[in-house]
Amino acid sequence: MFQGLRTVVYGVDDIAKAKAWYSEILGIEPYFDQPFYVGFTVGGFELGLDPAAPRGASGPVAYWGVEDAHEAYQRLLAAGAQERTPVHDVGDGIYTGTVLDPFGNSLGLIKNPHFSPD
Repeated sequence: MFQGLRTVVYGVDDIAKAKAWYSEILGIEPYFDQPFYVGFTVGGFELGLDPAAPRGASGPVAYWGVEDAHEAYQRLLAAGAQERTPVHDVGDGIYTGTVLDPFGNSLGLIKNPHFSPD
């Protein structure tokens, strides 16, 4: 039934500003860029920006894999994200943390040496 995670969509109030912010954070340009939706390919998954989608940090959190959770967390804060949950060891060498992007959405980071999407 489920084939795996494909897309995480973040609601944004200013799609041009969100596109610029995520392009800078991800270091790539979107593969799909329209006024109604912007999509980035990130490690085989899609990060989408949608001005019609609900915004906020009250729903589930998608955790994006990173090489160094502390470094990624600090980079996001320097780029204008707000601290939500500092990076911490959740056991067995796995580190997680969350920030709020400038548009109010939870953005999770995870360094998990035991998981590979391959």
